[in-house]
Amino acid sequence: MGSKFQNQVCVVTGGTQGIGWAMTQALAAEGAMVYACGFSQASLDGAEAERAALSTASQIHLSRCDVADQAAYEGWLAGIWAENGRIDLLIHNAAYVRWADVTEMSVVEAQRTMRVGYDGMVIGTKFVLPKMQAAGRGHLVNIGSVAGRAFVGGASAAYAATKAAIDAYTQILHAELANSPVNATIVRLGTVAGTDFFRKHVSNERMPPFTQFLPALTPERVATAVLHAIVKKRQILTLPRYYELLIFVYNLSPRFARWLAKMGGPNRKDYT
Repeated sequence: MGSKFQNQVCVVTGGTQGIGWAMTQALAAEGAMVYACGFSQASLDGAEAERAALSTASQIHLSRCDVADQAAYEGWLAGIWAENGRIDLLIHNAAYVRWADVTEMSVVEAQRTMRVGYDGMVIGTKFVLPKMQAAGRGHLVNIGSVAGRAFVGGASAAYAATKAAIDAYTQILHAELANSPVNATIVRLGTVAGTDFFRKHVSNERMPPFTQFLPALTPERVATAVLHAIVKKRQILTLPRYYELLIFVYNLSPRFARWLAKMGGPNRKDYT
């Protein structure tokens, strides 16, 4: 067990599956007391079963919470604060995901995507940030996506718009926290294999063809990189790093970036 986060109180939303669960376990392994929530009862039950077998089981507390429900989310955070008198780290990873074309996606689904991704981030930030500033310490991490920076097709419009909003919010927050003891990080992720994200929500056909030639991330690699970024107080983390080039090219010429993303024929890669 490491000790980089020894005795810190850390909160992870969307923390009962995929990269959220990997970050929850990684933080506990580094000595933190971790409070993770999820919306899916199935994922919560699965995480509970795995938690029981961990040497860090006593450091991990799992709950069901809808971060889009302001009263419920604030109530959960208030309980954590009351129990510990501090929250040192909040990772906003919760997301509602359904990738579909605009004409195929209902208004309710599109709104739910934004409510969980963006509104949940705002609710959590507004609750913990004043407390972190008063305590003179704290870190906010918002999980974004390359899909929110380079709009080359494939991703649903609602998902890309939500990730773009998360990115913009966090970057403005960077400026506001310039002279503050509190730090913030935006994480821009590329393809992450081995999660329910692709198994349940994303078909290979929707992924830009060029990605099949690139190695996909794993939840464990993401968790390691995010924890390192927190320790180093990095404002922006792009994973894998080479996606910074795609973002750069898109900013120069969106049309060329879209053409480039379509190179390679049908995407047949298995991301599960």
